[in-house]
Amino acid sequence: MTTEMIRLVLVDGLMAAIAAIGFAVISNPPRNAIFVSAILAALGHALRFFLIKSGLEISLATFVAASFIGLLSILFARLIHCPAEVFSFPSLLPMIPGLFAYRTILSLIKFMQSTDAVKSQGFILDFFHNGMTALFILLALVVGVSLPILFFPKLSFSVTRKY
Repeated sequence: MTTEMIRLVLVDGLMAAIAAIGFAVISNPPRNAIFVSAILAALGHALRFFLIKSGLEISLATFVAASFIGLLSILFARLIHCPAEVFSFPSLLPMIPGLFAYRTILSLIKFMQSTDAVKSQGFILDFFHNGMTALFILLALVVGVSLPILFFPKLSFSVTRKY
């Protein structure tokens, strides 16, 4: 791994952490939960970025990163006595496929405005390609963060708050 790749992974993780802080603050969690959300987002997004740059398909890389975030969320939930969802949801939000969703709608609009049959076929192909990519990324996020909860139910559904 080159120095440039390490720099890119770190910058990607930092940007995801900043976004996760913004998403976490909206729900008014405890301060230490905001910090954990930033850490999980940075680690998960950097892992996804590294896997994509290593040649893994984006949906599969997203699934691995979301599973990683889910596992760490369960661990941090037990350490700081706060529900895992408080960390995992803001950490996953920077991985939402906004660009693919945008390209899907843009292709649909171009398809509807096009009068050329050949261009229309290209637009409809772009529509389905981007739409399916966005759908599978969202599915990977949901399944990836849910699997650790299903595999470790005793850790996931035990009392996490001190009384």
